[in-house]
Amino acid sequence: MPSEKDGVMIILSSPSGAGKTTLVKMLSKLDNFEVSISHTTRQPRPNETSNQDYFFVDEKEFNRLIKNEEFLEYAKVFNNFYGTTRTPVIDKLNKEKNVLFDIDWQGTQQIKAKAREDLVSVFVLPPSTAELERRLLSRAQDSAEVVSGRMARAADEMSHYPEYDYIIVNHDLEASIEAVHTILKAERLRISRQAGLTDFMKQLREDSR
Repeated sequence: MPSEKDGVMIILSSPSGAGKTTLVKMLSKLDNFEVSISHTTRQPRPNETSNQDYFFVDEKEFNRLIKNEEFLEYAKVFNNFYGTTRTPVIDKLNKEKNVLFDIDWQGTQQIKAKAREDLVSVFVLPPSTAELERRLLSRAQDSAEVVSGRMARAADEMSHYPEYDYIIVNHDLEASIEAVHTILKAERLRISRQAGLTDFMKQLREDSR
């Protein structure tokens, strides 16, 4: 029988407030998912834990990682840098873990240019602009000025949806989680992900003679 190859890289992107971070956290508690932890130069929010939510570093350390070409992707967002280092991701994939990425469209473009074929990209949309703003305000993590900036940026971010493999409208968290599971199941059935398929087909043909 053919078997599945190593783990799958699953990118989730969205405008800030659409729910991708919550979605990633919920998925990380299920099945065979692990989250790729990004480096960032921004300050931790009150509910965030260093080395669990992000690796919080200063710009000097971030620039050192860039110089050493250790990032699969990195980008500057809202005056702070974010990036994904290569080695931890590859190690997880080789252990047959599905790796979740909570990154924006800039990071997605970079990973697509560098990654192996085991990459799936999903863009998460809010049900409406009004709901997006409500979610940003209800988080109570950012100032009104920051929320206004995120809303202004949202239209540009959402314009990149055609670059992704799948779209999820996050009107219900449980439904969105199920949608990601469905996407993963479909992707694992791709011919390119079936290890030993050639030998299996050869044996089937021989047995049918």
